[in-house]
Amino acid sequence: MRPLPDAQRDVLAAVRRLPVVEVDLDAALGLVLAEDVFAPHDVPPFANSAMDGFAVIGSDVSTAPVELEVSEDVAAGHVARGAVTPGSAIRIMTGAPLPDGADTVVRVEDTESSHGRVRIHVSVAPGTAVRQAGGDVAAGSLVFGAGTQLTPAHLGVLAAIGAARPAVHRNPCVALMSTGDEVLPPDTPSLTPGTIRDANRPLLKGLLAEAGVEVRDFGIVPDDAGLLRSTLRTAAAECDVVVTSGGVSMGDYDLVKQILTELGSVELWKVAMQPAKPFAFGSIEGTPLFGLPGNPVSVMVAFENFLRPALLHMRGASRVFRPESTGTWAERVKTDPAKTVFLRVKRDAEGAVRLAGSQQSNALSATATADAFAVVVAGVESMEVGDVVPLLEFRLPASRTIQEVLG
Repeated sequence: MRPLPDAQRDVLAAVRRLPVVEVDLDAALGLVLAEDVFAPHDVPPFANSAMDGFAVIGSDVSTAPVELEVSEDVAAGHVARGAVTPGSAIRIMTGAPLPDGADTVVRVEDTESSHGRVRIHVSVAPGTAVRQAGGDVAAGSLVFGAGTQLTPAHLGVLAAIGAARPAVHRNPCVALMSTGDEVLPPDTPSLTPGTIRDANRPLLKGLLAEAGVEVRDFGIVPDDAGLLRSTLRTAAAECDVVVTSGGVSMGDYDLVKQILTELGSVELWKVAMQPAKPFAFGSIEGTPLFGLPGNPVSVMVAFENFLRPALLHMRGASRVFRPESTGTWAERVKTDPAKTVFLRVKRDAEGAVRLAGSQQSNALSATATADAFAVVVAGVESMEVGDVVPLLEFRLPASRTIQEVLG
């Protein structure tokens, strides 16, 4: 069997980052910067008031009370006509540029004004309530590096520096299909003997949406060689990645592996992992193909170890693997020492981990209630009470790079 890290390295080495495009900020959420972004100017671009009040000279208000002459008012979006001189003040609104001569703002709540004068009731330290130019972002500084995935806060910063069309890696389009005569749509009212409802496509569509990629659903393809062949060809022509579930085991009716070898360079691997040992990977006319197993838990484990990191890598992300933590076993569990085993676990009130339910590869309900995958590395025959085990935090965003995980 192929060691899991070797299979992961081969997949990531085979997929290429998608072309760079410029997009409007409204379309950039979740995409990944393709190049470094530097600030063309300071943010804020000028010193301004952090609150409504009076712009003054700090030394004039070092003791209180004190009364100053108010020479004018200045609102946000406007500039004072004159300067602040000793013994004077300018009434200022939040965000308005700090007038020449002023270095401090006294908040309006600490003042009393009438007839062109203001009485200041408290002493104020110089520099109070002033937002300096460049206090958030300095001109010429690196704002965000290539590989940064854009969140709403990133978009706000890019808007503030005028980077209204950032250069990003194009988002992958993923063609998705389930296969097999036994697989029926989820809305099938009742099942006939030998049939099941398709859990894999809803599961994968959710995982793909969470990864932020575009999904094109090709539905359920029955065990018809001609239809499967044409569907795969269409999917490969229209999308950047093709994802199938089912039909990659060693049975005579597993058509996917047969058709894939006809259409492209596709390998069927037995990966030393549990679940998700059967896994097909390659390409159809240059388009990467991921042939996932048929059992839904195997689908999710394969997705987390192969497909999700590959898609994030194609998008240009620097962090492609979920975070890892550790947990302490609360029960004895036997595992297969020939494989890396992924167990669905929950944390108890004390923080110890125990199995979330059935560990069969078809038992998806335990995954729905689990907190994480416990990763029992190859060579370990059992986990004992008190043993520390790595936890793959599949509910948290990616935080680890390829180098951190695979060296």
